[in-house]
Amino acid sequence: MNKLELIETLKEDAKLTKSEAKAVVKLFFKEMSNALIKGHRVEIRGLCSFYVKKYKAYAGRNPKTGESTQVKPKKLPFFKCGKELKERVDS
Repeated sequence: MNKLELIETLKEDAKLTKSEAKAVVKLFFKEMSNALIKGHRVEIRGLCSFYVKKYKAYAGRNPKTGESTQVKPKKLPFFKCGKELKERVDS
């Protein structure tokens, strides 16, 4: 399912106009992104959680040239599947 399909499903199920459904989806992703940017965890009970994982700087290697390089510290978003979702997908 992509974003447009999500908007279409929300429109039909919640009996919203397409522009209202689009605004809801846009707001949801915007607020979720803002929470992650601030370093907060986003948890949707029974479905999943998102959190930011911090990495320290480390010495890396360019796989093409084999040349050593310093990788800067970074933060990456992570997704963790909820127990209920795991069970539903596995059944």
